[in-house]
Amino acid sequence: MPKRIRVTLSEAQADELRQARDRHPKGYVRERAAGILKVAHGATLTEVGEQGLDRRHEPETVHGWIEQYLAHGLAGLVVKPGSGRKPKFSPSARDA
Repeated sequence: MPKRIRVTLSEAQADELRQARDRHPKGYVRERAAGILKVAHGATLTEVGEQGLDRRHEPETVHGWIEQYLAHGLAGLVVKPGSGRKPKFSPSARDA
């Protein structure tokens, strides 16, 4: 059986996550904040990942959100510029 992750949030952190869940302009940040709050209230990573959010996520993904939030705050939930797969073909290379 996998180890159960326990998340203890301060009242300020819980308020910050509730506000992000309810009002953040980016939908994926709202979803991540909701997932972290559910784990903090006792749900397992598997429960949250499989049925607790808008779409299914791996439990490891939800765990990564928690680690990023605890390390960097709300900014840790936002996708960083330049992350993700780089294009194989660049239109600027075609013009050269």
